[in-house]
Amino acid sequence: MKANKLFPIEKIASTLVLSACVGFIAPTAINATPVAEAAATVGLPDFTELVEKSGPAVVNIRTTEKVQLNQNGMSAEDEQMQEFFRRFFGTPMPTPKQQPTPKGRKTPQQQEEEVPRGVGSGFIISQDGYVLTNAHVVDGASEVYVKLTDKREFKAKVIGADRRTDVAVLKIDGSKLPRVTIGDSDKIKAGEWVIAIGSPFDLDNTVTAGIISAKARDTGDYLPLIQTDVAVNPGNSGGPLINMRGEVIGVNSQIYSRSGGYMGISFAIPIDEAMRVVEQLKSAGKVVRGYLGVERIDVTKEIADGLGLAKAQGAQIQRVMPGSPAEKAGIEPGDVIQKVNGIVIDKAVDLNRIVGDIKPGGKATVTVWRRGGVKDIVVTVAEADAEKAPVKTGKQKAEPASNVFGLTVTDLTEAQKRDAHVSGGVILEGAEGGAARAGLQAGDIITRIFNADIKDAKEFAAVMAKVDQKKPVLLLVKRGDVSKFVAVRPTNQ
Repeated sequence: MKANKLFPIEKIASTLVLSACVGFIAPTAINATPVAEAAATVGLPDFTELVEKSGPAVVNIRTTEKVQLNQNGMSAEDEQMQEFFRRFFGTPMPTPKQQPTPKGRKTPQQQEEEVPRGVGSGFIISQDGYVLTNAHVVDGASEVYVKLTDKREFKAKVIGADRRTDVAVLKIDGSKLPRVTIGDSDKIKAGEWVIAIGSPFDLDNTVTAGIISAKARDTGDYLPLIQTDVAVNPGNSGGPLINMRGEVIGVNSQIYSRSGGYMGISFAIPIDEAMRVVEQLKSAGKVVRGYLGVERIDVTKEIADGLGLAKAQGAQIQRVMPGSPAEKAGIEPGDVIQKVNGIVIDKAVDLNRIVGDIKPGGKATVTVWRRGGVKDIVVTVAEADAEKAPVKTGKQKAEPASNVFGLTVTDLTEAQKRDAHVSGGVILEGAEGGAARAGLQAGDIITRIFNADIKDAKEFAAVMAKVDQKKPVLLLVKRGDVSKFVAVRPTNQ
């Protein structure tokens, strides 16, 4: 096999510069002094002190898992390779000669083998050996090993892991260990320099640098992540994101990639959020969150205008889980939650985070916008992750009523109302023009037009006759067990 060659980047750079100079030589001599002076005045940050200060506390994490061997002493992967050899080469893959099992020892089918599983990064947050990393780094591992920069290696105990935030806490036996300085992620600014230290592709203590691209990128239910352009690759997961003061302000967690490798965008968990999870994991081994029992989406400008809201803000409720705290308190699909305990909900994702911080069993005052007015609802918050059953819908049929928005609706039968858990509304038999472009389809149930509840097809037609047929109409549509507002434009637009 032909070996790949690695070229020093200095050699490549000098070659390119020489080529460029040759290509642009003019008859008149070029004075290069101003260029050199300009280059000298341009300063770039020096990260050496940051690396010397924080580097010793950054660790390499390797994990293993136990695989069951079959009667031939092979794992499942070995069996797959054996099948590959048989199919493509017509012969079985050579296997080691089986030795007789000594008396008193396990037979081959009872044996287990510990094999490498993956690598990642982490950092020591206390001198007595607590290590912070990503939950996905240790997920499914049989054993976890932590290696320091001085080559010492420790077998680690997983204190706890929280998949929702992707935070895990490990413990190694040690004292007076090097540790990082924890910063304040609330004070970060887009555009400031940061560095990442980790083990990309199992290359220990690799340093990369970049800037913060955005402070609070909504990519998850519970955490607004820090977006950077720092190079992060497989193996960097769990490593620290460090500011120019030498403080950890994030935990490298995710990348945006179509290839599996770094493509210019990476994400880190804000350290403030991570440390809150760490404290719960250290004290209880798990994270307890409040649960409301709703599915929600952002309020768009069209929805805000249609409902009479001052601005596109809040969490629009699509679905209320049966038996949930929200259902028991009277929250309905179509409500727009504006505040929880006086805290403003700016985006839908804020709702989970704010409710998640409420202790289960505690009461919360939820302020909702409903049918053109504000209403306060007191909810007793439950613990998250309860199993909930879906709501089913019935079949469709009845007399149609058409309009210029491409909607053909009919009355709901009593059975359909029971199955869909609605007291009124109409069912969509056909969607054309504007309705089809808005994504509506047969079987959808319409329960509200703007802020007006719809009881049946007759009332639907009466309300539709009063709307401005040159502007979008806002409908509350229920599909399956999810309800959401949909803006439908007239067919001729």
